[in-house]
Amino acid sequence: MTTTIDLNKAPESYAPYTFTLSDKYKIMAQDELREDDDMREAALKQFREWIAKHPLIRRCRTDAPFLLRFLRTKKFSIPAATEMLEKYLTIRQVYPHWFFKLDINDPDLEAIIDSGYLFPLPERDEQGRKIIFSNGGKFDTNRFTSAQLIKIHSMVLEALQDEEESQISGYVHVTDDSELNVGFLGIWSFTDIRNLAHCVQNSLPMRQKENHFVNLPSFANKLSEFILSVLSEKLRNRVFVHRGWDELKTKISPQLLPKEYGGTVPMADMIAQFKKQLKERRDIVLALDDMEIEINKSTIPWADSTDADIASGVIGSFRKLEVD
Repeated sequence: MTTTIDLNKAPESYAPYTFTLSDKYKIMAQDELREDDDMREAALKQFREWIAKHPLIRRCRTDAPFLLRFLRTKKFSIPAATEMLEKYLTIRQVYPHWFFKLDINDPDLEAIIDSGYLFPLPERDEQGRKIIFSNGGKFDTNRFTSAQLIKIHSMVLEALQDEEESQISGYVHVTDDSELNVGFLGIWSFTDIRNLAHCVQNSLPMRQKENHFVNLPSFANKLSEFILSVLSEKLRNRVFVHRGWDELKTKISPQLLPKEYGGTVPMADMIAQFKKQLKERRDIVLALDDMEIEINKSTIPWADSTDADIASGVIGSFRKLEVD
């Protein structure tokens, strides 16, 4: 895993890459992503040449773990991976209040992590996937903003996305909605929804495999029904709404969950372990703020959108959510 960051977009040489994961991931990469040693080497070479020649990219990571985020998400399609990187760099600069200063030493961000709102489970599932656990009721809507909520999600993902096991096998999200309150929905403005919808279109390099929502309160039912109605069939098939934890445990091994939900490791221990990882990755995550792309209308395709476009844009964004 990368331990230092070089943002020179055209270095004289690149660190050699060796695939070090087990045969389980090697086979999965071949079967699901068309990845082998020759494909990977050729794709990294093309990707790096594209970055070096890009007239608008000023500074960017070009190490293999970073670029493989995009290549694996896009199953080694160079045009699709380069488009995703371009938008990833763009949204970070256009919305710095969501994607910059993802610092675990920020007292507010640390407090949100400590609350148990969002953290990954230590053990992967049988398919090698990383499980990200969330409890909506732990987010203090009287103290924190929607911008801080998005920053937490961004910080957690940036701390995890160089893990090659997850790049190959993907992610599962489990959300405990039993304590969700109306205030959670009240912190979002229509502008937030519009801009976030633009951001999630084809810009986040992660293979999202399943989303599980447990004990969704009645006031959120209409919203969930609307979201499901505009998703593609493929994505709908990856969204599961459970009436209780027994239902979830038919999909997720109880042993993987925090002790409070039937597992063996207390939630506080899981959070402490993840915070240690966040501290170790802090400099690498913060260095992403120094990446730079020149912003213009060609890199911001939604620049000319108006308020009249918002409603259709939001719905269109849901329809275009990326699945692999």
